[in-house]
Amino acid sequence: MTIPLVVGVDGSEAGLEAVDWGASEAVRHGVPLHLLHAAAGDRDAGGVLGAASARARKSAPAVRLSSEVVHEDAACALVDLGRDAFALVLGSRGLGGLAGMLLGSVGLAVAARADCPVVVVRGAQEHRGDRFGCVVVGVEDEHGSGTAVEFACREAQVRHCRLVAVHAWSAPPGACTTPQAPSWPLEAHVRPPAQVLDDTLRGVPGRYRDTPVCRQVVEGPARRALLDAATGADLLVVGAPRRLGHPGLQLGLINHAVLHHAPCPVAVVPQR
Repeated sequence: MTIPLVVGVDGSEAGLEAVDWGASEAVRHGVPLHLLHAAAGDRDAGGVLGAASARARKSAPAVRLSSEVVHEDAACALVDLGRDAFALVLGSRGLGGLAGMLLGSVGLAVAARADCPVVVVRGAQEHRGDRFGCVVVGVEDEHGSGTAVEFACREAQVRHCRLVAVHAWSAPPGACTTPQAPSWPLEAHVRPPAQVLDDTLRGVPGRYRDTPVCRQVVEGPARRALLDAATGADLLVVGAPRRLGHPGLQLGLINHAVLHHAPCPVAVVPQR
């Protein structure tokens, strides 16, 4: 049985935008689409789910569609389903959320705890299709970014578009340097920024070798480099490390920044 892509719906317009995106994504990957509505006292649960199902069928008539209503906390229900899901897809804010910039509390909780990739559908309509022909992935190093890079390669492949791999770095104050040949003394375990990017991309599985890749090594804060790159992207992918003894994902400052401010959908991918 193929595991489904799960979309959380709550009756909001952002939730319906997530249905549109999730339906297209399910078709791209040939996986079923499952809609989840956590009722939590909602008397119109059937209406919410009916509207979302109709939207999914309109967006992707051929998608294999299922749905369910659960009577529990939305974040907990989504995290539970995420243990056996292709990905979880959410709108950028729910009913009553602050428009424009901030991620809703359910989305943030799910992104912080889920065991599978979580996609938060953000940005204007132009960023929710394939207009730009570009998937951006943030690269920290091959140990902290390998799974995110593989996910991003897969997304670029099914979209038949290019992948932009971004690695941000900072030189010591006063140093005169380049990403390829830093002038400050390097410790034995420290590599030039360009090599970090090359080493990470070298680990990409062979089935993605035909995906066109653009490397960007940027001096400065990672959150700014990623947000700048995302202005011309259909999807921004970031990794989230795991810490021993801490369940789920650990969201740092960079991931918080892109989840709150990115101009396009953001995928948060747990690192193996």
